[in-house]
Amino acid sequence: MLFLSRPETEIAEPVYKPVTVDAAEVVMEKVRIPVSAQGTVAPMQQTSLQSEVRGRVVEVSDNFNVGGFVAEGETLLRVDPRDYQTDLLRAQAALESAESALAQERGRAEVARREWEQLPKGSQRSDEARDLYLRKPQLEQAEAQLLFARADLETAQDNLDRTIIRAPYDAIIQAKNSELGQFLNVGASIAEVVGVSMAEVRLPIPQSRLPYLNLPGVTGKETNSQAAIDLYTDNGEQRQHWPARLHRTEGSYDQRSRSLFTVARVQDPYGLKNTDQTPLRFGSFVSARILGKSFDNIVVLPRYLLRAGNELWVIGPGNILQSRAVSILKTGGDLIYITDGLSDGEIVSLTSLDSSFRGAEVDIQSSTPSNQLHGDGTPAGDDPAVPAEEATVTITPPEGNAG
Repeated sequence: MLFLSRPETEIAEPVYKPVTVDAAEVVMEKVRIPVSAQGTVAPMQQTSLQSEVRGRVVEVSDNFNVGGFVAEGETLLRVDPRDYQTDLLRAQAALESAESALAQERGRAEVARREWEQLPKGSQRSDEARDLYLRKPQLEQAEAQLLFARADLETAQDNLDRTIIRAPYDAIIQAKNSELGQFLNVGASIAEVVGVSMAEVRLPIPQSRLPYLNLPGVTGKETNSQAAIDLYTDNGEQRQHWPARLHRTEGSYDQRSRSLFTVARVQDPYGLKNTDQTPLRFGSFVSARILGKSFDNIVVLPRYLLRAGNELWVIGPGNILQSRAVSILKTGGDLIYITDGLSDGEIVSLTSLDSSFRGAEVDIQSSTPSNQLHGDGTPAGDDPAVPAEEATVTITPPEGNAG
């Protein structure tokens, strides 16, 4: 009886509350896409110094040590010059003798000319006889002897100069093959030097990244395409940077990696002209960020927002959640770069939701411009927004997309 008299329970209508989400306002940007690569720093100039004269090493510079810096024209060592000084004196004496012989022969030729002119005209014979009488062959021989003596003097002077071995350019001594007291023959190896005015880095670029770069040709003469490069190393405590330029592209693909090597150049890598610069030493392994082509109307968003089928949650009229397919230029790190499917001012949900929320009403808790977001979806805070003309992205192609 008590059960029958219990009042009926009223069933309340369910109340649907909007889902609270964070959102991003779409900002379309002009984006320049840099490509990342790595390589080893190498000298642009490398020279093997060899002796051009025979003799014993009698003097060695204090800077002539492996790893030492030497300036262009600086003396590295001297070979005993005494034999070559003697040769020079002999050549000078021979030159003076040849000059004297030529002067005497010119005097004899002048006397003969006067005698010839005084001869009766009928006694004057052929031109050949005239040349012999005027001592023309002897004069030509004396002139030739003078030329020969001058050449000998130049050779003797050159050989004496070659006893001093100088640095061909600002360089580092990479290998030292001679020492004080050592006897050198012609062609003996003295040292290996590498220039410090310019360094090069070979950077492998996979085929999939080539469309994002304006590459110079093989000769490097296309100066308009010498893209700026940021070279850097990260030692765990701080990152060091060096500016570089893309100088040239090698003529063929690497057969193993199917990559195309480009060559970057760095001026004054050791900072000899700029003491505030950290030296970029030869043999250093560096990362490179090559500034590439510009793309217009790109939307950059956190990568985690991308759902299956390249879809995003877009908040439409009435704050209704809609699924929108977009076209992706590339993915790089924790960001995606969208070329089509979104318009300026549209609102994208930054909150991850499953498919059951399609068509649900949402309550926007916060909204941040898309160009002021970190890769994890958090706002950039007080960091200044990157101007559209300078915004950049780093492309990392998916595995298996090297072609």
